[in-house]
Amino acid sequence: MSVDAVHQSSTPGERKARAVAEEARETEWTRPSFAKGLYLGSFDLGLIHPYPVPDPEVAKRGTEFLEALQEVCGTIDGSRIEREDHVSDDTMAALRRIGAFGMKIPREFGGLGLSLVDYGRALMLISTVHPTLGALLSAHQSIGVPEPVRMFGTPEQQQEYLPRCAAGAVSAFLLTEPDVGSDPARMGATATPTDDGSAYVLDGTKLWTTNGPIAELLVVMAAVPPHDGGRGGISAFVVEADSPGITVEHRNKFMGLRGMENGVTRFRQVRVPVANRLGREGQGLKIALTTLNTGRLSIPAICAGAGKWSLGIARQWSTERIQWGRPIGEHEAVGSKLAFIAATAFALESVFELSAALADAGQKDVRIEAALAKLWSSEMGYRVADELVQMRGGRGFETADSLAARGERAVPAEQLLRDMRINRIFEGSSEIMRLLIAREAVDLHLDAAGELASREADLRAKARAAVGASGFYARWLPTLVAGQGLRPGAYGEFGRLARHLRFVERSSRTLARRTFYAMARWQARLDRKQVLLGRIVDIGAELFAMSAVCTRAEAMRRQDPTTGADAVRLADAFCEQSRQRVEETFRRLGDSTDRTDTHLARAVMDGRVRWLEDGVVDQSEGTGPWIAPGA
Repeated sequence: MSVDAVHQSSTPGERKARAVAEEARETEWTRPSFAKGLYLGSFDLGLIHPYPVPDPEVAKRGTEFLEALQEVCGTIDGSRIEREDHVSDDTMAALRRIGAFGMKIPREFGGLGLSLVDYGRALMLISTVHPTLGALLSAHQSIGVPEPVRMFGTPEQQQEYLPRCAAGAVSAFLLTEPDVGSDPARMGATATPTDDGSAYVLDGTKLWTTNGPIAELLVVMAAVPPHDGGRGGISAFVVEADSPGITVEHRNKFMGLRGMENGVTRFRQVRVPVANRLGREGQGLKIALTTLNTGRLSIPAICAGAGKWSLGIARQWSTERIQWGRPIGEHEAVGSKLAFIAATAFALESVFELSAALADAGQKDVRIEAALAKLWSSEMGYRVADELVQMRGGRGFETADSLAARGERAVPAEQLLRDMRINRIFEGSSEIMRLLIAREAVDLHLDAAGELASREADLRAKARAAVGASGFYARWLPTLVAGQGLRPGAYGEFGRLARHLRFVERSSRTLARRTFYAMARWQARLDRKQVLLGRIVDIGAELFAMSAVCTRAEAMRRQDPTTGADAVRLADAFCEQSRQRVEETFRRLGDSTDRTDTHLARAVMDGRVRWLEDGVVDQSEGTGPWIAPGA
């Protein structure tokens, strides 16, 4: 069977997985979305400019908390966390004392009620002491018990759990299983209703449970079998971690984030009262995805903090290190890296600040903005860390303890690289994020195409759909021909940055056309063109980042012309770099190695090039199965 023929087939498992994912999606767009417009050729700058202004009272509370957190950070030894692989009780107590576990929890439930902007700034700050502290607080209140209970809990559930969480009862979110990653349709954990209907009996195993080993409260996703009293489906439950039948069977250890409490949790006949179910039966995955809409903004904040820290180290090192008679920063090969780190650090902070500010304002739909921020920040943040290690040379590869032991500044650059790597996997890998964003980006096309985009539709249904689609595209395509990006004076209030905004506007229309061409060519098979869709998403991510830096730089210029001039310089440099990435990705939309790569990948999977693996030793062979049995 040819590769294309394989791509046209659809297995029952695939159809089930797709149905589960579609059912969990938020399908309504009741508020405007700037980022969604970028994929549709609509560059509506008015949705993000002027820059959102925070509520003064909320901002004041945020400033006061950040000052308290700064003081606590001065008492924490991040290198001790790294060496001992543990966050001390003293550190946990200090964080509880200032209310760090209740930053996002409303004040009426004992929390601080901070804005998402200030919550992110707090994560930015504490993660530079040690990233595990950011992971601890983020897993607790971005995706742990507080957020889903706040959004979907009953008044009784909110009163029961939110004050406990605000006071420091650590929580965790349990979705992933040993054999279930991005495909929740395969979920093995079950929640079976009792005969009297008063409770569920929970069985199963959850993997990579950040905070799980120390949590008091858990949000657990489990499949409820269909039954007389309900529809069943994946559902969400708040579970007391000390319930009989719950065991933490293993504490996982990772490449980075040492000190993070993350484990394997097993449930054996765990009784969970019906009152502990969040939302309706079958609503669990929707709850998880909705929670993640803004919960994902934690990672952009942490990446922004890493970018700012990297810039400080890179600036000082490029000045202090002398080679060939000059500071290394004056050598073009190193200076270009310093410029990349500086421009990208400004962009990382801008992308986070804009996304969080839009979410705080509550007037825009930010699900695509938050997803783009997570995807783009995790990728670019890692590149910043990699360039910092390269700038530091052998010292970048050396541990901070080793540097200190021989009398040099203990810069943990290699630790940063290890710690940053997980952000491309946490809360949706980059590959999955691209597919999720692509699904939202092509939503308009799928609605217009109807049965044309269905593998199951027959030719007659497709013919009818083609008639309807042609009418829509006859109206839509002409709107992509011209726009503000072709007018030389457009966006003139942005000064030297105006040309970049014109580029974004033109590129947005080009991206919309190219997406239409892809839809027309591949139709029902478009979801199989994952690399193509990923490139479309990546272009939109860069356009979003350029928009964020330009609007932020302009806002800073108006507030303080001196600092603003430097911000404009950073934004200008970033946009120059970003434009090159956009143009290269556009080129690869039509000239790529995708087909060759697909053929080769299948040949490798078929074992046709196993001879290439000869001559090495694989000591992992025989140590265990790829996935543990009985999980």
